Amino acid sequence: MEKIQINNTDLKIGRINFGGNVFGWTLNEQQSFEILDAFTDAGFNFIDTADTYSWWVNGKGGQSETIIGNWLKQRGNRKDMVIATKVGSETKQHGFDISKKHILKSVDESLQRLQTDYIDLYYTHFDDNKTPVEETLSAYDEIIKAGKVRYIAASNLSPERLVASFDVAEKNNLPKYVALQPHYNLVERANYEKDYLPLVEKHKLSVFPYWALASGFLTGKYRSEADFGKSVRGAGSKKYLNDKGFAVLDALDKVATKHSSKQATVALAWLLAQPNIGAPIVSATSQQQLQTLFDAPKLKLDTEDLALLNSASA
Repeated sequence: MEKIQINNTDLKIGRINFGGNVFGWTLNEQQSFEILDAFTDAGFNFIDTADTYSWWVNGKGGQSETIIGNWLKQRGNRKDMVIATKVGSETKQHGFDISKKHILKSVDESLQRLQTDYIDLYYTHFDDNKTPVEETLSAYDEIIKAGKVRYIAASNLSPERLVASFDVAEKNNLPKYVALQPHYNLVERANYEKDYLPLVEKHKLSVFPYWALASGFLTGKYRSEADFGKSVRGAGSKKYLNDKGFAVLDALDKVATKHSSKQATVALAWLLAQPNIGAPIVSATSQQQLQTLFDAPKLKLDTEDLALLNSASA
């Protein structure tokens, strides 16, 4: 298994980041354990979750971290895993919040649910757009010094707040974000490539795109509204049923056929071929889906493949 190092850290990861939003939602605990076992048996070690997953089920979240924590305890493999979780998201009980008070409270709750002494990568999940950047970073400084968190990262921050975070960290000797988790895939390119890529390159951030398969659209199984019933997330593909979306699917079909592969594998391989991309975040609810993910780092797209996909998705 090829592993890469997250920039500015000593964390080494496989090139697929398993998205834990399905734990406690579309997968119960036993099913989650089976998927996690298969994921690690294949040599992968990077799991992504959040303190609020899956809040849409019970209004507050915590199920995903709890399931991962139970699995880590039963398997006794914490030292072999890289665990990322997040803070600051909105639930029915509280709004977006990256205040020091909320971070200090939330990190302890996450550690308890995960049944671990430390979190490898701790994300600012969403920005509340009111807490001073220095306050947020000073909270992270405190929990890093306490050994509760190893490194910090950013997800849904505006480019302006991201810039401010690096400026304040530099001036005040506070922790700097080492990674970015943006919305980026073959049908969602413009925002990341225009607004975030220059910051990624300037600060040498590792990038872990979420919705790497565009809510399942890039698997090729949603080609009309009649297909939405194939999963609980099917309707999320509706916005991609347009000329651009169909052009991307056509390109994926051609490349997948050429390599005797799956559309999802090709879509992930395209991401992995982009500069600065460490490991796309993807979920699976079956062994068959997992294999599609596992095949992505092995698929090396050639110049012709990349040109076809780039043209269709531009």
